[in-house]
This record gives sequence, structure tokens and C-alpha cells, in this order.
Amino acid sequence: MNSLKTVLLLGLLSALLLVGGEAAGGRSGLYVGFLVALAMNFVSYFFSDKIALAMYSAQPVSETENPEIYRRIGPLVRNLAARMSLPMPKLYAIPQDSPNAFATGRNPSHASVAVTGGLLAIMDDHELEGVLAHELGHVKNRDILVSSIAATIAAAITMVARMAMFFGGGRRDDDDGDSSMLGMLFMMIVAPIAALLIQMAISRTREYGADAAAAEYAGGPFGLISALKKLEDWSKRIPMDASPATAHMFIIKPFTGSALLRLFSTHPSTEQRIERLMARR
Repeated sequence: MNSLKTVLLLGLLSALLLVGGEAAGGRSGLYVGFLVALAMNFVSYFFSDKIALAMYSAQPVSETENPEIYRRIGPLVRNLAARMSLPMPKLYAIPQDSPNAFATGRNPSHASVAVTGGLLAIMDDHELEGVLAHELGHVKNRDILVSSIAATIAAAITMVARMAMFFGGGRRDDDDGDSSMLGMLFMMIVAPIAALLIQMAISRTREYGADAAAAEYAGGPFGLISALKKLEDWSKRIPMDASPATAHMFIIKPFTGSALLRLFSTHPSTEQRIERLMARR
């Protein structure tokens, strides 16, 4: 099922890139959009993890790089990976005060787990283990490829949409005199369409699945429950400087929004997640 969702996601988002290219530059823009779509599909599969990590200035964590952080999370991740029969992922630290974490990579052999400095500051080891187990749950369930592809292509769509708005479309046919309006309309329509497609691909059930894996492999749900409560509280106090295109990758939505934005959130509410975890006691 995940493989089918990946193919559908690539096809649908690539189609949006073609439409965006045509809106921005007519027939020439369509050809450019086609080439961009091909390039983005290739880049998304092989390099989306590196792009996501670079977007947040993530720094490698190992025994020689950021050793203090490694001593904190390295043994926890190694033990959890062994319990889940996963290869040891690469570890990264994100220099942001807002507490959060995400996993990325095209498969378990190329997985990376990133945590923010804020997460390390507020979590005790039991809570931190729950968060890391959740992220490794995404790796075990092979959610991370779809997440990474969605983030990369959605960012490309946003770029094309902005081009359409600024350049106002490249067609100059007699029956399309107001091509700038087309570009503006495209900019207004493409963002919600992209968000909906991402939500279709990155369903809320993936978060529930990763939560369930954390409860199973971290020795119970209580560490993650406590962590989620802290994350809900602190993420409101210190919103994360995050791109909407990558918001679905994090353990908790990195920013708050209007009721309409919450309706289309890729994350279930924290209350719903805690209720399901409590039921696993």
C-alpha cells in the first residue's frame, strides 16, 4: 500500500508541476515543468533526506561529531534499533529551541533521525526514548520515503506557484489576454491542492502506527505519553521555524494555525494520540 501511495503521490504532484509550468510560461513553461518533474522525482527518491536535513541546518551526531549529544541519544537509538531489527540510523541535531524530531530517508538502510536542541533540553531519558522509538517506528513502517518525497515535491510546487504569481503566465493568445490573472489564480489554488495531496499521502494513521510501535518497543506507552504532553505545551510557547511543506514529517505539528488549517492537519490531535496510547496499557 505504501508503494502504491508513493507512485500516486509522484504522479499527482508531478502533474501539478506541469500545470504550474504551463501557467507560468505557456508551452515553453510546460516543457520546463516536465523537465523539472523528472528531475524532482529523481532528486526526491535519492536526495530528499539530505534536502530535508539541510533545510533545518541539521548537524551530524556521532562519537566524534557533537559527542555530548551522541552520549545522550546514541545508546537509546542503538538499543531501540536492535529491538526493532533495524540498522542503526544516522543521527542529527537541529539548532532550534522548539522541541521536535523527525525521521527521513528512502529505506531503513538509509534512514536518519533528527532531534532539536529544544527537545533534548526538556525531555528526560524515558520521554526521549519514547520520542526516538516513535521516529524509528516510522522507519520500521517504511513511512519515511513518502514523507520525504512529499516534502521535496511540495516545495517545488510552491516555487512554481510563486513564479506563476510573479510572471503572471507566459501565454499571450488573443483569447487569454489577462494571463497575469491566471498566474494569480494558480498561486491561490496550488497551495491548498498541494496540502490536500500531502495529507492524502501522509495520513494520520501513520502517526498512530508510529505511536503504537513506540509503545511496543519502548517498554510501554508512558514515556511517549509524557513526551507528547510536553511537546504540545512547549511547541505553543516556542513555535518552530518550519516550512509548511515539511510540517508532516515532525512528531508534532511544528506550528499552530487557524481552525481551518487544523482541519487539514496531517497530525491527529495530541489528545487523540494519548487516548489511543492509554488504551494500550
